[in-house]
Amino acid sequence: MTQAERKPDSAAPYRNAQFVHGTAYGGGLPADGGLEVAFAGRSNSGKSSSINTITGRRALARTSKTPGRTQQINFFDLGDERRLVDLPGYGYAQVSEETRRRWRPLIESYLNGRRSLAGMILTVDCRREPDDLDAILIDWCLETGVPLHLLLTKSDKLTRNVGAQALRRWRERLAAPDDGEAPAASVQLFSSLSRDGVEEARARLAEWLEFGQKKAPALGKA
Repeated sequence: MTQAERKPDSAAPYRNAQFVHGTAYGGGLPADGGLEVAFAGRSNSGKSSSINTITGRRALARTSKTPGRTQQINFFDLGDERRLVDLPGYGYAQVSEETRRRWRPLIESYLNGRRSLAGMILTVDCRREPDDLDAILIDWCLETGVPLHLLLTKSDKLTRNVGAQALRRWRERLAAPDDGEAPAASVQLFSSLSRDGVEEARARLAEWLEFGQKKAPALGKA
């Protein structure tokens, strides 16, 4: 097979990703221009591992055996005014009460009015049902029209049949209320260990970040 016939490297847009900004306070967000995709999820849902697997960067997002370590909003620059955003993991009980109180207004300050937000990736452990915090974030995306894609993480922990059942349940849960309409959100199985679903996740990111264009729109998407 010649080099021209080889499959394009879907991780190429992320090879030079670099951390550029982090804030634990709502007033410290960077300029709201270009396009960015945010990753959110519970502290033990495999969010940071998903970011690292999708980007092909082993340590781009901070991972730890102790959930709840991501306690600020982290921005990763991809070039040409495109970014990935790692939101603080939520719902972990063993972080301090002060930190838990700060998380919700921090996330809300980012979500509300962020014009460059082109889409949201929500990581959910495929073995668990969504909790109230997951539901709040899903409802917010659906109400505001922000495109939403769910990664049902740790799919390697399930058999093929059980994984297919979990995927079907989620698709039914996210189905549009009226026949003939597109689903309110998309969902897939994903595993950082087996790399199941990596190409599908990258394709979704490429769509939202418009990698086919040379440079992202200066003002983002309204």
